[in-house]
Amino acid sequence: MSRLSEDLDRYLAIRRGLGFRLDTAERVLRRFAAFADGEGAEHVSTALFLRWQETFGRANQQTWARRLSMVRLFAQWLCGIDPRHEVPPRALIPGRGRRARPYIYSDGEIRRILEAAAELPSINGIRALTCSTLFGLIAVSGLRIGEAVFLDAADVDLEAGILTLRRGKGGTARLLPLAASTTRRLAAYASERDRLLGATPDAFFVSDRGGRLTACGARGNFAAVCQTIGLRPPEKYHRYGRGPRLHDLRHTFAVRTLINWYRTGQDPAREMIKLTSYLGHASPVHTYWYIEAVPDLLELASERAAASLAWEVRP
Repeated sequence: MSRLSEDLDRYLAIRRGLGFRLDTAERVLRRFAAFADGEGAEHVSTALFLRWQETFGRANQQTWARRLSMVRLFAQWLCGIDPRHEVPPRALIPGRGRRARPYIYSDGEIRRILEAAAELPSINGIRALTCSTLFGLIAVSGLRIGEAVFLDAADVDLEAGILTLRRGKGGTARLLPLAASTTRRLAAYASERDRLLGATPDAFFVSDRGGRLTACGARGNFAAVCQTIGLRPPEKYHRYGRGPRLHDLRHTFAVRTLINWYRTGQDPAREMIKLTSYLGHASPVHTYWYIEAVPDLLELASERAAASLAWEVRP
């Protein structure tokens, strides 16, 4: 193993110890380190990064801006140990700082997604079972994909109907109560999963081989399902393509909750902290973002504000 790869192992261990989830970053950085090893490079440099970019494969500018930020963080850490490492400049690949507008799924689209997931090919039936249950859980709870796949079997209390999320964003933990119907579905999944595997695994959501389903694996299966039902165009060589994302199921949950508040006469300003806590947002600001990001919500909020203003100015 090269010195750079050894340093990468230490870097990842330290960041994970601070509570960061690094699935994507580890995958990208290991490819970068492998390329550096192949070139015989012992130190990170801007030129090394650009040569790696040429060999990595096709990707848009925003994706490369994210990869650059991952390499930059690693290089900054390395530079503190050995100043011969060079930190590539952020301006090398400018990225957009704007969040993408969420895609809000209809009831029919969610039903088709779950039905197609239940038909995914599998060597033992677990792939279809896991993906249909996982996608359904995210749709009705708003979990982040990383939070869902990192659930251990012990984190899912099927008697009380509570999830213990130990690895939330930024290392924060929280408890998440579930509806009775959701709890019953998870219990059915756990029972059939254990029957197919012949034992109860450590992870709650597992792949065909019985190991923990990864976030990357979940996204790949979701992309395949969306291509099957026409939400994404078909791609060659098993590429994901572009279109609605798995994360948009979380957005859909949040937006539907807010719309329901407006339409049933509840006060979103008073209720917002509940949704903020349930979603695991660090601040209500991140939850209020949905109002300006989704036209239907913005219209409802504007109507509520106009009605409130009219009431205040009545003679």
